[in-house]
Amino acid sequence: MKTWTEKEIDQLGARVGIVTAGEILGIGRTKAYELAARDEFPVPVLRIKGRYQVPTAPLKHLLGIHKENGESA
Repeated sequence: MKTWTEKEIDQLGARVGIVTAGEILGIGRTKAYELAARDEFPVPVLRIKGRYQVPTAPLKHLLGIHKENGESA
């Protein structure tokens, strides 16, 4: 399982797949799908064209990554 850095997470698009979101949170693929199917994933999950998608804003919020796009450090 990949270890994600804050910088990598901050550079993600508007949403990611359930496997990527799970990886970021330290949740394995199978468990991520199980949690999503039971509406128990730690952040909101969307179902788009039969695929689970996770908006990155709530994911970043959960992780305490609150930088706005374009904000200088």
